[in-house]
Amino acid sequence: MHESVSDIAVFVACADSGQLSNAARSLGITLAVASAALKRLEAQLGTRLILRTTRSLRLSAEGERYLPHARAALDALSAGRLALSCDGGELRGLVRITAPADFGRNRLAGWLDDFAQQHPQVQFQVTLDDAIADFFAAPVDLALRYGTLTDSSLIALPLARLVRVACAAPAYVERRGAPEQPQELSAHETLCYMRQHRAADRWTFQRSEEICDVTVTPRWTFNDAETVRRWALRGRGIAYRIWADVAEDIAAGRLQRVLPQWIGEAVPLSLVYTERRQSPVLRALIDFLSERRMELQDCQP
Repeated sequence: MHESVSDIAVFVACADSGQLSNAARSLGITLAVASAALKRLEAQLGTRLILRTTRSLRLSAEGERYLPHARAALDALSAGRLALSCDGGELRGLVRITAPADFGRNRLAGWLDDFAQQHPQVQFQVTLDDAIADFFAAPVDLALRYGTLTDSSLIALPLARLVRVACAAPAYVERRGAPEQPQELSAHETLCYMRQHRAADRWTFQRSEEICDVTVTPRWTFNDAETVRRWALRGRGIAYRIWADVAEDIAAGRLQRVLPQWIGEAVPLSLVYTERRQSPVLRALIDFLSERRMELQDCQP
């Protein structure tokens, strides 16, 4: 009896994620089905591949030896699917993308629409979420992420370093005035983004060689960065936003910079994907988005 490809996929997913539940979610199956697949594979091979505990799992010595062969088998099948996906030279298939909500709405959506016009057989599943995507817990092919990557199993392709600025609606500035120094923000109504259940209330500014850190007391705090922008447009306070997300609002006069002589902290934005073989669709999309980076580099205060 030969091992089932789906059972092998469960084993490899477990090895990658370190948890059976994460492996099941990444494959879109139930925990019970994943557990049965592992037991079936071990029975067919006549050996224990994974040592389970109440919280996690680890590979046995036999599992460590079997893993590279299991990967090779899945890679061979994947290569066959990739060859078929390029049949006739036309890109086709599904690509699953996740991105921060504000950047996704204000920039990425337009980029993806341009790509879709060029490749009508490509399908898109887009999740706009400020939470960091877990490639093993959820089906994700490509993520756009702010910040520095810490997971060595992923590849990060830098797109740009985007700076933050302080901004507010003209109506707010007319009503409350504008601060002249960062320290004066403590006397103003501020709008904050919530990161990991905590307000991002520490704002950093730089002017030439001078650096100033300010802790604000927000009147409003949201877990959605796009809502922070919308509340700023309504004149409800001063926001600390990435320039690329508010540049059009500032150009149109809907928002204006406050503390214009000061620049906020720089935040890296990267394309993130796994080391697994990329499909032609994903590879083409990565190349396409990489070319659009010049739009972000040109969009600086």
